[in-house]
Amino acid sequence: MKKLFTKNIIFGLGFIFIGSIASAQNGLEGIIVEKYYVSNAADSIASAAASAGSLNVGATTYRIFADMLPGYNFEMAYGNANHSLKINTTTSFYNNIDRGSTNPSYSKVNAAKNTVMLDSWLSVGAACAGNFGILKSEDNGVANIVNADGILTNADTAAGIPLTVQDGIISVTGKTPGTFGTVGDADSAIAVFDASSLIGNSFTIKNGAWYVAGGATGPDSATNKVLIAQLTTAGILSFELNLQIGTPTGGVQLYVAKKPVFNTSYGVMEDSIPGLSYTSPSAPSSINSIENRNDIISIFPNPSTGMYTLNIKSDKFNSVNSNYYKIYDLTGNVLYNKRIENSTMDYSERIDLSSYTNGIYFTEISIDGLRKMIKLIKE
Repeated sequence: MKKLFTKNIIFGLGFIFIGSIASAQNGLEGIIVEKYYVSNAADSIASAAASAGSLNVGATTYRIFADMLPGYNFEMAYGNANHSLKINTTTSFYNNIDRGSTNPSYSKVNAAKNTVMLDSWLSVGAACAGNFGILKSEDNGVANIVNADGILTNADTAAGIPLTVQDGIISVTGKTPGTFGTVGDADSAIAVFDASSLIGNSFTIKNGAWYVAGGATGPDSATNKVLIAQLTTAGILSFELNLQIGTPTGGVQLYVAKKPVFNTSYGVMEDSIPGLSYTSPSAPSSINSIENRNDIISIFPNPSTGMYTLNIKSDKFNSVNSNYYKIYDLTGNVLYNKRIENSTMDYSERIDLSSYTNGIYFTEISIDGLRKMIKLIKE
């Protein structure tokens, strides 16, 4: 990835955009974590069918915004010897392998394809090329992206406003997002968000940054919120952020997740505000959670001519939660929906798809509220 301004960066003490001593007023009002979307079975099926990566059922897409006072600007998110920057999940980050990228450089046209809109990336204001990312609640619903595959329509109340109503992606006449850049160990660490599905679960920088030359302000100068990351995961999301904010007078303010100290390079005291450290309340239901609990699930033969055997070994069949399996076709239509009622640890069921056309189908198995998706091939 292209490096910018590397000669002006001093890791461990100072970074780019060195200016006058910052004002005592906090320019960074807070960090906003928006729950952007919760994926359902139709999204997972469409993702697999388009070879766009393994999107988990129940995966949550989060957006992170730096909320600043008017006149301030986001300059970088950094890690140094005193303050590591960390973004982690207990499972993996979802990366769309069709059009996805480490920053949202894909066009708005391509954002409408399969699950590109749910790609994990870092940003300096953009949600796709030439378009800003804003809170869904601040979007007027004009020029919403219409997904070309008819998915991303889940109206799960846990994710607030549906993407079909307000998608948080806008263009602003006469204004475009700044140019995204990385430097130091962020150049290699950002590969965790590269176009390879479920490539990893940890982004850490100790001597680097992602940044925007000249700083970035929000599309609305009054509210001044800058989108700095979008992350999709079926696990628990956590982060520790350190941000450099530019002041209206050309100075800088440094905000760290832990243990602020006096920064001798800038001649300013670091600050720490609520929100720079974050852990999502709980992990959404995910197709990985069953394996993490050591339930054993198999379907064989696969591929087959239409007859399959589903075997499940679990000690959770007596749970008060509903246990079931569903069969979907590639369009997300439910062909079977059967409740599993079993008093022992072993369950076996014959699945008959012999009357259906050859192709790809999916089985969603739910045990004690946790789910797994298995692709079935009929030939």
